[in-house]
Amino acid sequence: MFQTVELGQKLSKREFKQQELVLWGNLLTLQQRLRKEGDFPVLIDFAGVRGAGKGTSVNLLNRWMDTRWIVNHAFTRPSDEEADRPTFWRVWRRVPPKGQIAIHMSGRYSRPLLDYVYGKITPTEFTHELDRINNFEKALADDGAMVLKFWMHLSRDLQKKRLKQLENDPLRSWRMLPEDWKHWEMYDKFIEAAERIISYTNTGHAPWEIIEGEDFNYRSIRVGEIFQRNLERHLVTEQIRKKYLSEMREEVQTTLSEITPPNGTGSPVITIMDGLDLSLSLDKKTYKKELAFYKAKLAGLNQKAVQQKISTTLVFEGPDASGKGGAIRQITNALDARFYKVYPFAAPTDIEKAHHYLWRFWNCVPRAGRMTIFDRSWYGRVLVERIEGFAGDDEWRRAFAEINDFEDQLLEHGIVLLKFWMHIDKDEQLRRFKAREDTPHKRWKLCEEDWRNRERWDEYSLAAHEMIQQTSVKNSPWILVENQNKPYGRIKVLKSICGALERVVGD
Repeated sequence: MFQTVELGQKLSKREFKQQELVLWGNLLTLQQRLRKEGDFPVLIDFAGVRGAGKGTSVNLLNRWMDTRWIVNHAFTRPSDEEADRPTFWRVWRRVPPKGQIAIHMSGRYSRPLLDYVYGKITPTEFTHELDRINNFEKALADDGAMVLKFWMHLSRDLQKKRLKQLENDPLRSWRMLPEDWKHWEMYDKFIEAAERIISYTNTGHAPWEIIEGEDFNYRSIRVGEIFQRNLERHLVTEQIRKKYLSEMREEVQTTLSEITPPNGTGSPVITIMDGLDLSLSLDKKTYKKELAFYKAKLAGLNQKAVQQKISTTLVFEGPDASGKGGAIRQITNALDARFYKVYPFAAPTDIEKAHHYLWRFWNCVPRAGRMTIFDRSWYGRVLVERIEGFAGDDEWRRAFAEINDFEDQLLEHGIVLLKFWMHIDKDEQLRRFKAREDTPHKRWKLCEEDWRNRERWDEYSLAAHEMIQQTSVKNSPWILVENQNKPYGRIKVLKSICGALERVVGD
């Protein structure tokens, strides 16, 4: 693979200066177009052989464009805060908003590469890590992002020469790392691993470009020209894609609106929630006794989780007035406020809209030993955004796989994940709505949108059924809570959390 770029290509200083002036102007113009017209972010990744020009190439891109709209990230050893969370937490947090450019150095590929070369992971585990990267890049690209990756290459002999020059230069020798010569001795292992990386992750939506790094002038112009070409193409293709998707979504909606019964037969729609026994209840005395017991148990188990640095993530979904807030209050009343955080999610802010929809949820992943509670969550993509048309048919359908991948990463990191669907029937919802209207301190909970959502009860039920069907996997199943009787539902929630924590932290 890499022999094809070890050609000794060079560019004279005069040719470099001439081409640089043209490139400089073109890139500045394209960057301004991206800011004004481009409804997408740009993510550039630099990887490759030590001494092949990654840093100088990044510096040149910053020089050729307006640095106010470029963010550079050099990924070093994870900080304590980063190590407390799944690997991709720090990567997702550094995804740029629409209209901006992010340049990553030693990014998502560095750790799998080093772990594989040093034998810390097996070939199967290495492939799993690359699958995770492919999923990340596909999620961004499907959302419109431009993803471009450069592998800066030097032959073994040229790298040795470059390292000696660096080592003997009194002004630059500080840049030598203790492991540089060791890695040079392992050159063949690194190249073999790099070939696997590039072969496995070189996709149409996130391509690799291999750059010969011997000559400063040649590699600099080559990087700039490739970036220019890809950005020009993406600005055009993204406009076409948006137009096509808009027309397709409009046609889908028109077609669907002509189908009167949701299941196409006119027979009653049956969902998994219809199998729940909503008559289940607890009397007041039993409720008080069990509430005190499980809250005390939860407090003890959570303290063990804090000490053992085990994180917990709780997700609550369900119809309006289904009792999510009440169940959450019973949980938090049992906990030390220093070690939990509740996130109530509604419509995204302008900053959140400028990112992939999962970005705001990645930002809320808890540190080790903390509990995070989501009052509505990433499942809004396949519920309210689907029903209200905020997400197109293509967007919410692919969200199932994106959500499963996200949750897999939480679980792989050792986070305890529980997902609760709080369920009531339509009559009970109406009763609770009216009770809210008549209760001064609860009126704020009821709004016009609640009544409007109620009119689409069957649509939301079908969407919830499909959501549970697609995302209730073995390692993170949905817990369906019969909450017609609030005491029963709250105890079931508390009991489920205690059981999950008990299995992890012990009695």
